[in-house]
Formats: sequence, structure tokens, C-alpha cells
Amino acid sequence: MNYPVWEVWFGSGLLIAIVAILHVFVSHFAVGSGLFLVITEKKAYRENDNGLLDWLKQHTAFFVLVSIVWGAVTGVGIWFTIGLISPSATSSLIHIYVWAWAMEWVFFAIEVIAALMYLYGWNKLDQKTHLWIGWVYFISAYMSLFLINGIITFMLTSGKWIETYSFWQGFFNPTFLPSLFVRSFLSFALAGVYALLTAAIQKDKELKGRLITWSSKWIVYSFILLPIMAYWYIASIPSEVWINAAGKMPTATRYTNLVVIFSVVTFVLALITLIKPKRVPLALSVAIFLAAFGTVGSFEYIREAIRKPYIISNYMYSNSIYKEPVSGDRGMNVQNINEKGILKVAKWVEIREITEYNKLKAGREIFRLECRSCHTLKRGYRGIKPILEERNLRDPAALMGILSVLNFIPAENIMPPFSGTNKEKEALAYYLASIVAEK
Repeated sequence: MNYPVWEVWFGSGLLIAIVAILHVFVSHFAVGSGLFLVITEKKAYRENDNGLLDWLKQHTAFFVLVSIVWGAVTGVGIWFTIGLISPSATSSLIHIYVWAWAMEWVFFAIEVIAALMYLYGWNKLDQKTHLWIGWVYFISAYMSLFLINGIITFMLTSGKWIETYSFWQGFFNPTFLPSLFVRSFLSFALAGVYALLTAAIQKDKELKGRLITWSSKWIVYSFILLPIMAYWYIASIPSEVWINAAGKMPTATRYTNLVVIFSVVTFVLALITLIKPKRVPLALSVAIFLAAFGTVGSFEYIREAIRKPYIISNYMYSNSIYKEPVSGDRGMNVQNINEKGILKVAKWVEIREITEYNKLKAGREIFRLECRSCHTLKRGYRGIKPILEERNLRDPAALMGILSVLNFIPAENIMPPFSGTNKEKEALAYYLASIVAEK
């Protein structure tokens, strides 16, 4: 490794998932609400609905507070966590898509400025100018989604980029367009989900009924179209990705039912609000909010998990080792590591030579370098001790065989191949056996 390893006791992957899901849930709301605000404002002017307009002013303050504070903090949190947990992958994505990131940061800056101007422009700007600022906000927010979507879908389906290293072939990869549509309709649905929270606390029953009906329709119509977009997205993912995900360790695919369950619950509860919108309690709005969070969280978890064994498809394994030698990899590729040894190539290690006296410590170093990105030691996320105990793998020789098999399984596996010398493999097997033996 060319960077130190940040060891998180409950699992570094789980930490990224928590921060990322929290961010996605609010960032998509921020995108969808851009359209929701301007469409609702136009509706209020067209129908001369002062009650709707007054509520929208209050909802705008809620929107700005949540999207800018929560969104910005969790956005910085993502960069902080991925920079510490997967520095090599973060560096690669920055170098490959430096201009895409630059454009995204410009759009984000415009987005923040426009959101604040939209909030403080109520009662100070004329209708046309205020709506124009709202459209500026929505377009800049959507362009941020557009650009980030290209980068995160590249991580799952790098497509022909792996052969050509073309910016455009990597950005407009096989899952770019279906993912963009899925995220767009999720954003529009979340605009309605968040709006229900402020609509449900209104005292005026007539106004409340109109607000609940209007907000719920954003959810219902979006969730009618989402299954079509999801099917398109799933069909665009290469078959080998699903083979790996559903193989020997189906960590991701076993949770696919959760997306369906949470989506159905969100849709049904939104439909229920349309029956008697004037009587919808805050508790029901909160239930829809939580079900929507479950939908987004399950989708994001599965999307991240099916990438395994890669962090960047066909380019970099989840332990930050490059699949093939590439420019700038500093020797951290499978071929070089197999020839020289991980302890010789990695920069941040204490042991370079394995002896009978330091075999256990060397094994721990190798585990930290090659396994720690996905596994914890004992009872944390994907704890290695309970996994080995469940499979009754206690003998170093048996563990040596398992590690050797990783190098020859062409599919149905979410773990990267072991990279290193035979002596290093023995040290890792010895260390893993010692973990199982611990009381």
C-alpha cells in the first residue's frame, strides 16, 4: 500500500456506507426539491393560492437548512472517509475525472448561492426573477447529479474505458443513463417525501389537504415509473457482476428483497394519504420518510456491494491493488506483488522479511493490507473470526488451501485474489488460524 491503512474497529466499509447513505438521502432530496419548488411556486401563482405560497416560503427555509447543512456536512464526510479508507481509489477517480469534478464543484457553488438567493428572495424579488433563480438552482443541482452519476456508475461498469482509457467512454458507461433516470425519479419522489413532513403539521385543514395531495402525487407518480427504470438499470449491468454477487458469498443479492419491500411500503403509504389527506397525521409522514430512507439505503448498499471484488470495475480491487500494471500504480498491481511480495512492495509496513519469529506479526500486516478494507477481526462488519468459525476453518493448512483457491476462481467470488508470495500466504493463514484460536 502506498498509504497507511485506517483501521475502523466496526468496519471501514460500513462507515463509508453510513455516511454515503445519509448524504445520498439528502442530496437527492436537494435535487428533486429544486424542481418541486419552482413547479409549486408556478402552481400557486396560477391558482392564486396564497396559502400554498405561504407554506412554500416556510418549506423553502426547511429545504435550505436541510440540504445545505446536512447535505454539505455529509458531502464533506464522504470525501473525508473515502480519502482515509480508500485513498488509492480516491486518487484514481480524481485523476481520471479531474475536469468532471471541477465542473461539479462549480455547479455545487452555484447551487448553494442560488438556494440562498431563492430563500431570501421571497417578498424581495419579482415573481419572474424569483422563479428564474429557482430554475438556476434546479439546473445546477441536476448537473451535479449528472456529473457524479457518471463517476459512480463508472466504478461499477467501466465498460470500454478499461481498453481505451477514453474519458467519454468511461463517463458514459453502460449504466450511466439508466442510473441517471433511477436517481432522477428517486429525487422527485424524495421532494414529495420531505414536503409531507412540513405539510402534515399545518393547522389549516383545507390547506393541509391540498398540500398532502400535491406532495403525495410526487411520490406516487415517481414510484410508478421507478420499477421500469430499475429494470433497465439491472439489465444494463454485465452478467458477470450478478454471477459474482450471487455466487459463493451472496452478500449483496440477499438484500435485494429489502428494496422491493421498502419501495412497496413507501408507495402504499403515499397512496393511503390520498384517501383522507386532511387527516394525515405527522406519524404517517414520518413512516413514509423512514420507508423512503430504507429504499434509498438498500439500493445504495446493493449498488456498492455488487462491485466486489472491485472498487473500480476491472481496474482496482477492493483492497486497492490494481488488477493489471498501469501507469502510476507504483508497483501495487497483482503481477508485481506476486513476484516481489506484498511486504516488499507496500510502503507502510513494519516487516519486510518473514521469519519463524515474526510470522504472526507478518500475517497481521498482510491481513491489514489485503483484507482489512472489507473485514474486521472479530464481531464487527464481516468479522473474519465468526466467518472462519462458521466454516470450521481452524487449521493453517486448510486456510492456506482457501487462500490458494481465491487465485483460480474465475467467477462467483466477491473476494480479490490473494496477491503475494507463497511464504506470505503461509503467514496470513497462520495469523487467521490464530484469530480463530483466540478465546
